[in-house]
Parts: sequence; structure tokens; C-alpha cells
Amino acid sequence: MNRYRIGRVSGPWVNFTPPIRGGRFSQPTSEGRPSKSKSSSIHTNASSKSSYVQEPMSESKPLSSLPLTSLGQLPADGADASPMPTKGPDNASLVKQALEDDMDNYPSLDAETQQHIVQKYRDLHEEVKVGGYYDCRYREYAKELARYLCIFSSFFIALRAGWYATSAALLGLFWVWHMTPSPTQKILQADVVQHQIMFTAHDAGHQGITHNFVIDTLIGMFIADFCCGLSMGWWKSSHNVHHLVTNYHEHDPDIQNAPLFAMSPSYLSTFHSSYYNFTYAWDHVAELAIPFQRYTYYPIMGIARFNLYFLSWCHLLSPRSKTLGAAAWTRPTEICFMLLYWFLFGYCLVWRSIPTWPLRIMFVLVSHIITMPLHVQITLSHWAMSTSDFGEAESFPQHQLRTTMDVECPAWLDFIHGGLQFQAVHHLFPGVPRHNLRRLQQLVIRFCEETNIKYKRLGFVAGNKDVLGKLGEVANQLELMLKCQKHMAETGESGLH
Repeated sequence: MNRYRIGRVSGPWVNFTPPIRGGRFSQPTSEGRPSKSKSSSIHTNASSKSSYVQEPMSESKPLSSLPLTSLGQLPADGADASPMPTKGPDNASLVKQALEDDMDNYPSLDAETQQHIVQKYRDLHEEVKVGGYYDCRYREYAKELARYLCIFSSFFIALRAGWYATSAALLGLFWVWHMTPSPTQKILQADVVQHQIMFTAHDAGHQGITHNFVIDTLIGMFIADFCCGLSMGWWKSSHNVHHLVTNYHEHDPDIQNAPLFAMSPSYLSTFHSSYYNFTYAWDHVAELAIPFQRYTYYPIMGIARFNLYFLSWCHLLSPRSKTLGAAAWTRPTEICFMLLYWFLFGYCLVWRSIPTWPLRIMFVLVSHIITMPLHVQITLSHWAMSTSDFGEAESFPQHQLRTTMDVECPAWLDFIHGGLQFQAVHHLFPGVPRHNLRRLQQLVIRFCEETNIKYKRLGFVAGNKDVLGKLGEVANQLELMLKCQKHMAETGESGLH
């Protein structure tokens, strides 16, 4: 990144609110005051006397009350800046209580404390670089390649033998492994395969294999687009934002699952997604779905892969997927790979190789539902964690550790989880290859002890209970608020005496 340096800041850095979270910037006048000209970018010439500054935002008008007219941008000067109408239960008191509870459990946001955390994080990063944690251990990928080939060969043999349920399970595991054991040995083998291949795509998306953009992008596209029918470009687009604004309910696309799920009281009203530029309106579907979300969690995770197909094509067919310069080749390459996937999977495999419609439907459902453990694994790390907005005073490492948890497992099970069990460590150092995350975890534990930041780790079963408990808690809060609303509508009283 040194080649992109535009200047130096003397003294401690003070965070701006980035445009994706509603930050507004304008060029100061000769008197040093912000001008009225509208601009949404920071001046790029560090030597210039005039530079863009962030306009102050009143504490009485929180960011969530300001409408977003386009991706992460506030209305231009003179435009209507009235708050977006809020529909749904009045969740303000619950959101405030959650914020206060979270602040009690983490270090103070004063400048001295946060600067201490930042300095410790920088020291830790230097230790990570010197210790070779960014070096990829290619022999580990050689082992995984052997597993992939073994599972895919087993899938093909089962398919030729007419064992369609077994071959479907093996294909599903190849997509994901990929990952989680199931009741029978054959299904276990399949599940493991599918989980693993997407784990490797995740590594490639973070350029954690060769650290070369072109090579890692091609690896990721081959696995995600050609082998699995999912857009690598869509994943990188949403996942990079997820890493920047983890668990901000208005900005993190990875936790925006309305109206089916609400991970915190913040979702119990209408809100606008800055990533999708879409308003999630509170409606009767949400009122019906949220109270049962602890029961629909696993069934929906079972069919989540079908939604990924939809999101992938929506991305590739939208202007968001267009890239320029050295990356201009990625979009047409993805489209070609995904068309080849559907030709091979949809036509050659499902239509030509399986004789009857009942068997075809069974094959598609089994091969897709068996990927459920991967989707569960992904949600464990964030859905039960804090979604409170601490503002710009909070340091990057504290925010990542507050919104992310790790899943504990013995070292011999690491291949099952594919590095996703070290999500907190990964969020601190996204470029570190997953085979080095277990070693790096020990340094993160020491860092948390030195900074007094809570580092949450639970086993897989306990993590599932934690997520279900959080979903149930939010559902109970909604039911209580709806009862209060109904009582007030019928009697005109709040019921508080």
C-alpha cells in the first residue's frame, strides 16, 4: 500500500464516518469553514492547502434517522433531509438498552484507551508479518486437493451406479467441503467435500493463496462460478463490505435477512440498506415470520443455497459488477463459467443422467440441502454478537472482536470447519491464510488480555444454542411490543402505571 500513500498525518488519526455509513464531506472556504458545494469524496492532493473535511453531525440526529439516497450517500445540500418514516414497533428503547449493555462490557471509547488498543494492534500486526503468518502453506492445499478428487470421484462412481441419493450427497459435500458429518458414512464424505471447496474459494477471495490478484481471482472463479454456480464477484463485493462495517444492521449485507430474521431489536422497524440501496419495510410478513425465527432457522439454512444463485445472477446482471482497467475481464469470465456450470449441472447431470422427474427433484434437493452446515457455520460467528453502533471513536480491532466470535474445536477437526471457526482472528487479519489461523489465535488471545477486550469463543453446539437464544430473545421482544401496541390501540393507555 505504500505506493498509494498521499501524505502523512501528524498526531493521532481521528476517524471519519465513511460515505458508505453516511459520511458527508465538503471543501473548506478560505476562512476554514466547510463550503456549501456538494462533494462525497476526500481531496486526494495532500500538498494542497484546501482539503475536504467532514461536516459535523448533530448528536440529536443519529445516522440511522438520515435517509440514504444512493449507495452510502446522504442527500445533497438543499435536498429533503427529513427522517425516513419509521414503520413497525417502537424499538428505540430496546436499541438504546442494547447499546448501554454492550458499552458496559467493552473498554472505554475515550481517545487514550482506543489509541492504546490501536498501538497494540499495530505491534501485533508487525509480529504477524515478521512471524511469517502471511506465508501460504501449499502442502496443506495439496492434501485438500487429494480429498476433493477423492470425493468427486466417489460422486461420479455413485452416479454411474445409479445411487442417486448417495451421489447427490457427495456432490453437495464437494461444493461445501466440504464440511459437516451426517448420519451415514457416505453422506459424511460428501458433506466434507463440498464444504472444503468453498473454503478454498474464500481463501482465494481474500487473496490468501498466492497473494496475486489475477491468480487468486481465477482460482476463486473456477471453484465458485464453474464448480458451484456462485458468483465470486458477488461474494467479494458483499463480503468486503461485511469486513468493513461488520454487524452494522443498515450497512452489513451479510446480516440483512429481513423479513425472515431479526438478530437484534434494530431490525424491528423499517430500515434502509446502504449496500443494496433498498428499504426493508416493516410489514405483516415480518410480524408473522420473526416470532417463529428460532424454528425456521435450520429449514431456511437448508435451502439458502438457492438464494445464493439468485443473488449471484442479480449481481452479474447489475451495473455493480462492471469493472474497469486490469479487472475488466472478471465479469465476462464469471458469466462464461456460470453458464458452463448450468450446462454441466442442469443439462448434462440432472436432465441427461437422471432418468425420472422424482429422482431429479430428489437429487437437486439432497445436493443443496446437505450444504446447510456451511450456512450454519457462517451465521454462528455474527448472528449472536453485538449490532450496536459505537460510532467512530471505536477502534477497528475492538469493533471486530465485539461483533465476531470464534468456534472452538480440536485441531484435528480444523479441516471440517475450514478456518471459519477462527472468524474473529480472520476479521483482524483477513489476508492470513486459514491454515495459519490456529497459530495466530494464540497471539490474539494475548492481545485481548493486554487490551481487556472480550474474546468470545464457544463450541459448535454452544454456538448454535447462542444463536437460537438470540433469535428467541428478539422474537419475544417483538411479541411483547406488539401486545403493547394492541393494548394501546384498544384502550388508549400504555399499561404503565
